Amino acid sequence: MPDAVALLHVPALSDAAEYAYAATVEPPARLVFTAGACPLDADGRTVAPGDHAAQARQVMANLETALTAAGAALTDVVKTTVYVASSRQADLVAAWEVVRDRFGDHDPPSTLLGVAVLGYTDQLVEVEAVAAVRTGA
Repeated sequence: MPDAVALLHVPALSDAAEYAYAATVEPPARLVFTAGACPLDADGRTVAPGDHAAQARQVMANLETALTAAGAALTDVVKTTVYVASSRQADLVAAWEVVRDRFGDHDPPSTLLGVAVLGYTDQLVEVEAVAAVRTGA
């Protein structure tokens, strides 16, 4: 049975973006919506204060754990939103590179935002995702 998610690279748009411009979900599929994955360890402490890349690594590990609990994987992700608490483009890029690399060849549409502050003390990065898992297999 084919995958539920189809990523669309749009030749009419710039290829500078390191993600697909659109994604479709083919029925029958079950959608999974994650909360924003945060850079917290198992004890609820924010890891790596001041280090955007290290926090992004923890965020992605936590996102994978949440997806697994819902019966999904990174390759099922249809869309992400990446929040970085910074006004510096270099900080956004540092976090984005970790996120992009963790997805490997699966490059779902994504929005990368610089924000003023995130919810936890010393938190710099948060990623939320929507995934689609094939049903009826």
